[in-house]
Amino acid sequence: MNRMTEAKQEYLSIPIPQELSERVKLEVERAEKKRRFSLMKKRIVSAAAVVAVLFVTGLNTSEVFAEEMSDIPVIGTLAKIFTFRSYETETEDLKISVEIPGIAVIAEDLQDLEEEVNEDIYAFCAQYAREAQGRAEEYRQAFLATGGTKEEWAAHEISIRVWYEVRTQSDRYLSLVVKGAESWTSAYSEDRYYNLDLETGKWITLRDILGDDYAGIVRRSILAQIDQIGQKRAEDVADYWPDQWQGIDEDVNFYINQAYNPVVVLEKYEIAPGAAGQLEFEIRKED
Repeated sequence: MNRMTEAKQEYLSIPIPQELSERVKLEVERAEKKRRFSLMKKRIVSAAAVVAVLFVTGLNTSEVFAEEMSDIPVIGTLAKIFTFRSYETETEDLKISVEIPGIAVIAEDLQDLEEEVNEDIYAFCAQYAREAQGRAEEYRQAFLATGGTKEEWAAHEISIRVWYEVRTQSDRYLSLVVKGAESWTSAYSEDRYYNLDLETGKWITLRDILGDDYAGIVRRSILAQIDQIGQKRAEDVADYWPDQWQGIDEDVNFYINQAYNPVVVLEKYEIAPGAAGQLEFEIRKED
């Protein structure tokens, strides 16, 4: 059983609270009154309910939801992207802030893609928030066990944040990243990238964009960019490890920028010291 199937079964097995059911019912009734995009709006409400169930039951804290979903910007004529305005939960020890994206499509032949992407996003957000909360509790226990006080712990203002950023949206392409981060450490931050072709209804890979030699093209481009950096600022070339870098594989993170070029994202320590953080390299197709 794969991760996506397990996540789907997990949230389908969770009972929906009464107040959430009433809210979903209200939203559905509103959607049915509008002729344009009525099917899309029903799907949006359904997806929003799934997200709420995941976090209401997954976090043992006090939840606060926004009154409505945010405005729904159009992605061409094929799809829309939506989000809750906010999801927040806060105790004296921890603050969690979550913004969860989802896509809703008009075309019938894209609905399998919609379901697959939304399930993956929901699973990632739920898992990251749950695991980050566990790490925060372990950190708290260790802090108190080594002499720290509750007042000192509260002063840390520990927080967990999950949010998203749209990198490109057009009639054909949607590229976004869902990000998770924790205020007390950078070691556990995580990003999930989604690159979609809305005409074909498929996930986009570097092979689709650059061809079968995508790994070689990316390697040559990144090494050339590092060399150019070294020529401009000789003191910075030592910040990279080109001789130790083994290149990319098919699982490398990337997004599509506004020029419709892929931007490869290398994690800390891949090609430079950890202090450099994530490094991004645009791979121009004309090169």
